[in-house]
Amino acid sequence: MSANKRRTGKQIVKGLFPIQIVSLRHINLFSCRMDFALQHKDKSSKARAGEITTDHGRIQTPIFMPVGTVGSVKGIQVKDLEEEVNAQIILGNTYHLYLRPGLDVLKEAGGLHKFNAWKRPILTDSGGFQVFSLSHRRKLNEKGAEFQSHIDGSKHFFSPEGVVDIQRVIGADIIMAFDECPPGDSDYKYAKSSMELTHRWLKRGIDRFDATGPVYDYQQAFFPIVQGAGYPDLRRQSAEYIASFNRAGNAIGGLAVGEPEDVMYEMIEVVNAILPEDKPRYLMGVGTPANILEAISLGVDMFDCVMPTRNGRNGMLFTAQGIINIRNERWKHDFSPIDADGHCPLDLTYSKAYLRHLFISKEMLGPQLASIHNLSFYLWLVGEARQQIIKGTFFEWKEKMVKQLTVRL
Repeated sequence: MSANKRRTGKQIVKGLFPIQIVSLRHINLFSCRMDFALQHKDKSSKARAGEITTDHGRIQTPIFMPVGTVGSVKGIQVKDLEEEVNAQIILGNTYHLYLRPGLDVLKEAGGLHKFNAWKRPILTDSGGFQVFSLSHRRKLNEKGAEFQSHIDGSKHFFSPEGVVDIQRVIGADIIMAFDECPPGDSDYKYAKSSMELTHRWLKRGIDRFDATGPVYDYQQAFFPIVQGAGYPDLRRQSAEYIASFNRAGNAIGGLAVGEPEDVMYEMIEVVNAILPEDKPRYLMGVGTPANILEAISLGVDMFDCVMPTRNGRNGMLFTAQGIINIRNERWKHDFSPIDADGHCPLDLTYSKAYLRHLFISKEMLGPQLASIHNLSFYLWLVGEARQQIIKGTFFEWKEKMVKQLTVRL
């Protein structure tokens, strides 16, 4: 089906793939089939170690989720995600998957897990950030967001209810509320209005989620999203509002969108003082390795970001000793391993000189190896943070690591 002929989100709700409306006695079964066990807390910070259980497997936190926007993590096979990267959960995007391949294909395949052969948990972003990024192509109103496809300019409509139904068909284990993500430099009036709209949309999305059941033979969880830009009072109000719904987990959105880092950390601290301790906290779209460690110290459990793969495709490697630009001349005759710490087997298989040669020669293998390395490093980083939390040494280790991670090698 072409994008021009595909029905809008609103039409999907009405008839393309009818979502079963369930009776109230089934609401608890369908609403919150996800468990979170808080296992350890760091004594010198707010860092936590826990475990999320879903029908597709367990996730040890803190965790980083590789971004598979259109159903694939760019250039990386599922086998490599499992064996080299050791990813426990990946992320897909509602906006992109809705446009391509489309809900008809995903439904026929039996959901995204079967379509992309990923057997472990999946989280889907609601598409709110993508609609935000299409500011010149979208119109917001109380009902939802009308936008033009970045592919062919065709018009579509996302409502809070429709986005729930779309994510039901995609079949992610964790689905996100539809929100508006305001720019980091929003003035107070706009940030407040945007937050209030997000809250009204949230109530509608939760009502839709609670009135419907999963399309496939496993349960799904629903995460609300805190907004409020860089204003502490708005963040507090938003955190209190979303916490009142007692969902399986909660997310922090609208950060790392242009605001200074110290503001981002301040907002995380404000929000996490309110969000319940017995629910996982997901910081959306963040960030650098140092950002992740600082956010873990503030009580965040889950992360995603395109940085490891996007920067990897451009020749930037993250290591525990600092950042490598593999294109630099200095690596031309360096036959040491890509990363002697060996965060994945490929790190010890190939040399820096060879990886540089692949990039300079514009061979596809170069960006692929760099992406696998970066993702493996990110997963090692959060896994090591978890071990340090369990041992009671996280804060000292974090302080040392943050300094090393930003060194340019």
